[in-house]
Amino acid sequence: MHPGSLWLHLTLLGASLLAVLGWMDPGTSRGLNVVVGESQAQESGGFEVTRREGLSSHQLPGSCGKKLCSRGSRCVLSPGTGQPECRCQEVCRPRYLPVCGSDGRLYENHCELHRAACLLGKRLVTVRSKDCFLRGGTCTVAGYARLKNVLLALQSRRQPLQDRGSRQDPGSQKRLLVESLFKDLDADSNGHITGSELAQRMLTEQDLAGDLPGCSMGDLLQFDDYNRDGSLTLRELYTAFQVVQLSLAPEDKVSVTTVTVGLSTVLTCTIHGDLRPPIIWKRNGLTLNFLELEDINDFGEDDSLYITKVTTVHMGNYTCHASGHEQLFQTHVLQVNVPPVIRVYPETQAQEPGMAASLRCHAEGIPIPRITWLKNGMDVSAQMSKQLSLLANGSELHIGSVRYEDTGAYTCIAKNEVGVDEDISSLFIEDSARKTLANILWREEGLSVGNMFYVFSDDGIVVIHPVDCEIQRHLKPTEKIFMSYEEICPRGEADTAQPCQWASAVNVRNQYIYVAQPALSRVLVVDVQAQKVLQSIGVDPLPAKLSYDKSHDQVWVLSWGDTHRSHTSLQVITEASTGQGQHLIRTPFAGVEDFFIPPTNLIINHIRFGFVFNKSDPAVHKVDLETLMPVKTIGLRQHGCVPQAMAHTHLGGYFFIQCQRATPPDAATPPDAATPPAAAAQLLVDSVTDAVLGPNRDVAGTPHVSPDGRFVVSAAAAAAAGRGARLHVQEVSARGELRTLYAVRVAAGVAGVAFQRSFTDGHAYNAYAALEARPDLLFLELATGKSGLLKDLRGSPAEPGRPWGPPHGVPWDSGLFGQYLLLPARDSLFLINGRHNTLRCEVSDIKRGATAVWVGEV
Repeated sequence: MHPGSLWLHLTLLGASLLAVLGWMDPGTSRGLNVVVGESQAQESGGFEVTRREGLSSHQLPGSCGKKLCSRGSRCVLSPGTGQPECRCQEVCRPRYLPVCGSDGRLYENHCELHRAACLLGKRLVTVRSKDCFLRGGTCTVAGYARLKNVLLALQSRRQPLQDRGSRQDPGSQKRLLVESLFKDLDADSNGHITGSELAQRMLTEQDLAGDLPGCSMGDLLQFDDYNRDGSLTLRELYTAFQVVQLSLAPEDKVSVTTVTVGLSTVLTCTIHGDLRPPIIWKRNGLTLNFLELEDINDFGEDDSLYITKVTTVHMGNYTCHASGHEQLFQTHVLQVNVPPVIRVYPETQAQEPGMAASLRCHAEGIPIPRITWLKNGMDVSAQMSKQLSLLANGSELHIGSVRYEDTGAYTCIAKNEVGVDEDISSLFIEDSARKTLANILWREEGLSVGNMFYVFSDDGIVVIHPVDCEIQRHLKPTEKIFMSYEEICPRGEADTAQPCQWASAVNVRNQYIYVAQPALSRVLVVDVQAQKVLQSIGVDPLPAKLSYDKSHDQVWVLSWGDTHRSHTSLQVITEASTGQGQHLIRTPFAGVEDFFIPPTNLIINHIRFGFVFNKSDPAVHKVDLETLMPVKTIGLRQHGCVPQAMAHTHLGGYFFIQCQRATPPDAATPPDAATPPAAAAQLLVDSVTDAVLGPNRDVAGTPHVSPDGRFVVSAAAAAAAGRGARLHVQEVSARGELRTLYAVRVAAGVAGVAFQRSFTDGHAYNAYAALEARPDLLFLELATGKSGLLKDLRGSPAEPGRPWGPPHGVPWDSGLFGQYLLLPARDSLFLINGRHNTLRCEVSDIKRGATAVWVGEV
């Protein structure tokens, strides 16, 4: 007899004896059909049984001590009958000694394999095959993904989303589903899901049977048990179902970053978490990651935002969030500090004993600089008296009655947290009869011809000195042009005198004035030092608007071609400050009706881009001022906006576009022409991204920005007959935040707005608005809202300007340190003293002052 057959017979004999002796209950013989062996060969060799561990027969209650159960099961007394019965083992000892089952699956230990065999009612043995240790097996990646989708769907069916808050985003809903699934699978609530718990769930999930061939719940362990401890934690289940767990510390929700202008900075998003998707950066609601901006890029593994050569236009709020998880975001407030930049006025002055003298210092910077004065190196604050005082936050040093000992070098020092700047204003106290150094410097500085208004009227060019309130020079229409010997305003065909026709004029670095003569299709160049017309430059017909691009020393000339503006063109005069030898360049833009070049100031001294637009086309076109080539088009059609005018502030980089609402195709018949149209709204554009941010709240009208960029005054036309107009005043904070301060109702439409530095607050500005059809001038303290009205200025209101000229009645200011404003009437000019908000004087016999230019300190 073969040895194997002998052992088989002995085993069967032993089993029979056990049954006879009562050691095996006949009712359990069917339970032994589930046989677990160490190998397929051992499986054919015999049965293997076990008793309940750790208890001897005399310790078991009832007859359970004589009850034998197969591996993976244990004997328990039935609560109903009290009889012993075998039930699948509830839990195994947590040990990770992985074995491969004959079903091709990996189990954390032998006990789990036996338990699974009991639960599944299958014959399972261990096999020595490396295949089951490798991922994939019979369950493919696609099948595994489908399994997880089915599990979530079943879980959602058990606990509908509305029970857990249907308003949550999909990511949060998915997280709640996975947490609910983990709670259901973790039967013993110990924070770990074992293979046996997964197998138990598999038995109850009838919906999974046959629907997912090759995949089962056990594959969760096979694919996503990353630490290989034979169980799944909630974190591992998050990973399995790609649930993103993000966190942001409360103290990091708002992060303030301060950087000095000209430097670079890195904004880092502190949203953390496993499987965190890529970080999305936004500015003013617009995604920055894919714009390919020159100065802003996202980089690195942490997706930080890198801003190169920071300027004040970059200040403002930036937000970051993980892609697909916008509800959790971090706000970065970028503050840009600017070292002080100052100007003093005058640089040199000579006064007689007993006269008053003022030395003024204008400082710009962020934070607002503090100003101190030194006299010959000594602090003047210790010398304060009735005769010596500091005004307007220290920006003006006033001496009521000068003495010889007041002669000296007065140094203005402006300082803030990031820098310091200083400049010297020299004061000489001399007897006027003696020609001293002070007199020589006075003449050489050109102060005898500077600080004046150049007015272009029907009767030629008039130079007005506002202090003396008189005409200093009058260039009559018959005066010759220096280089061509033509007349300033040639006579007509009948050789009769004709009034001069002017359109627009610009100051070129206080050296030259360029002024357009539309009817003559030319631009005159006036030499300020010589107070003569130097030359004429022929341009396209009807030059209507000039603008000086200080950054590139260019004068832009917009010509209409004809009075219907049917052949408009844009030309550029280069090297404008040379006074001669300029070049005239024709730009490639056609159909241009207007253009805008942002102004420079003490902080922003270089402008790279300008904008051109057609007042019938809902778009503005960005132009590189250096190459004169188009860069991009900013469409406004979806906002129903046809641009009429633009303004810009370097704080936060806002463009303000005055819109004339486009008429819808199905609009009704236009209203009666006698009814004033509704005030046009404004749009905001971000100069960093060139994105349209949307309406500027409920603000309407033509925008005007103060020279320091802090205040925006929008002059809205009359909304309806008799209702008057409104001035909307907004402020831009040091963080680039735009807020509305107030609105002022005025009795009539606004012809134009001018700005002037405050004489009581060195860091503030006042606005002056000339009213249409009324000889009144409104003045307004922008920071406080205090206002006043200069009423009934004598003389007739200015006549409507020619079609190519500026609006009639526009006030002109006198520069950074000036205290006078010029207001044209029909046959005269009014000089307003802005320091006291009073009428200084009226200069008569100046007909139709079409335009004016201030030459002096800027």
